[in-house]
Order: sequence, then structure tokens, then C-alpha cells
Amino acid sequence: MTGDRRVGARPRILTIAGSDSGGGAGIQADLKTFSALGAFGMTAITAVTVQNSEGVQRFEALSASLVRDQIHAAVTDIGVDAAKTGMLANADIVGATAGSIADTGVPNLVIDPVFVSKHGHPLLAADAVDALRGELLPLATIVTPNLPEAAGLADLAVVTRDDMRRAAGVILELGPAAVLVKGGHLDGASDAADLFVTAEAEEWLVAERIDSPHTHGTGCTLSAAIAVHLGAGMPLLEAARGAKAFVTEAIRAAVPMGRGIGPVDHLWSVGRS
Repeated sequence: MTGDRRVGARPRILTIAGSDSGGGAGIQADLKTFSALGAFGMTAITAVTVQNSEGVQRFEALSASLVRDQIHAAVTDIGVDAAKTGMLANADIVGATAGSIADTGVPNLVIDPVFVSKHGHPLLAADAVDALRGELLPLATIVTPNLPEAAGLADLAVVTRDDMRRAAGVILELGPAAVLVKGGHLDGASDAADLFVTAEAEEWLVAERIDSPHTHGTGCTLSAAIAVHLGAGMPLLEAARGAKAFVTEAIRAAVPMGRGIGPVDHLWSVGRS
């Protein structure tokens, strides 16, 4: 059950993800994005990370039952118009998340299959990948892997646009309604091209590639923006296009904080005082 929603109400969006003590990614990035786009945000925290612009120093996963209960608390009282997942840490949390989403009928599920941090630190146990494939992806409205994540889900190398297309096809067969393979890691690309694929259609979403070292939180921000747009009733392809445009501007307005990879500015559209 997803609760009652009055006509014209703000979309209610749930993020199921880990926290980022540096504020650039994870649930912090999701909540900032939800607010910037006019949604009411809720959280089911899966793990607590010790992290900043220089990387992830350590993390501790919460119990799967605590993650499950957070999801149920939000869905059965406030209601959820869309949800997204980020860092899920291990197979037990993946299973608990999938079970809770199926049991409560959460609509418009966006899966950001977080395998590693921006700095290369593992954030998903190796044995959880099969659970992600078999239990969670079949429930997804859209899954948004970057190239390494697409390679992990599809079990093939993904380094070119043709590889992106092949990987998207394999991932689509796992059950999501759509796949958005993000091309930000493509070597030598002059633009930022992501591949959107459903069973009926394929489209390249192309935007300006902005030369910035400060890209912490881009994946979280993109999936959060898609969730908001879907929760507001936007068609799937339009939701992906709108989210990509939002992230492009967030990168353009990136904040050079810390000594490492700084965060994008999730509140670029709101302005700074």
C-alpha cells in the first residue's frame, strides 16, 4: 500500500540508501535533490559511511530487518509515489528491500546499482550482485548503471557505445521496464551520452560534457531526480531526460569543497544567498 495522495500534493519520494558524512552523495544528495525539485523526501538508511571528498574510509551496514522496518514505516503511513535505491551493502539488505517493496506495492522504483564509490571503494558485497539481479531488478521501473556497474550486472566488458547497447539488452532481460546506461566513463568522448532502452525503444540522451573534477554524487542525484519526476506523473523517457538536464547543471555549478572530488550542487536551481 502506498497511502492516499490528494490531487496537486507534493510527490512523496523514498530513498533507500547509505549516508554520506561528507554530504555529497547517498541519502544527503537524494534529499537535497528531492527538495530542489519540490518533493517530500523520506529515507530508509542502509549503511553509515565515514566519507568525505577524499573517499570512503569505512562503513557499517545496518541490519536488514531495520531497513525493512524503515521502508514499511514510510510506506504504510505517509505513502510513497516513487522510490529509489542506492548503496545496499549486502545480499541480506537487497533481499529485505526487494521483499518490502513487493509487499507494500511501492510504485516507480528507480534502481541505482551502487557497486563502488566515486573514489573506487567497494560499497556492495560480491555475493549481493546475484541478489540484485534476481530479486530487485525485476521490480524496477528503471535501473541506472554506470559503465562498471553495467559490466557487473551484464557480466561483460563495457567500454564502447556498442558495449553499452549490448549490456543494456542483457540487463533488460533481468526484468526492469527500462535501463539507462550512463556513459560518463567513456574514454575520449566529446559529449555525455547515456543510453535509454526499453523493450520497445532505444534513445541516446546526449548533453554537454562539462570538464570538472567535482562530480561526487552525480549518480545519486540522477536517480533521485528520475524518482521525483516519476512520482510527479512524468512519462519514463521524459523523466530520464529531465533528470539528465538537472544533473548537467548541477555539475556545471559544482562546489569545490574539500581536498578531493567535490560535490555537484544539488541546489543550483534554488540559487545561493
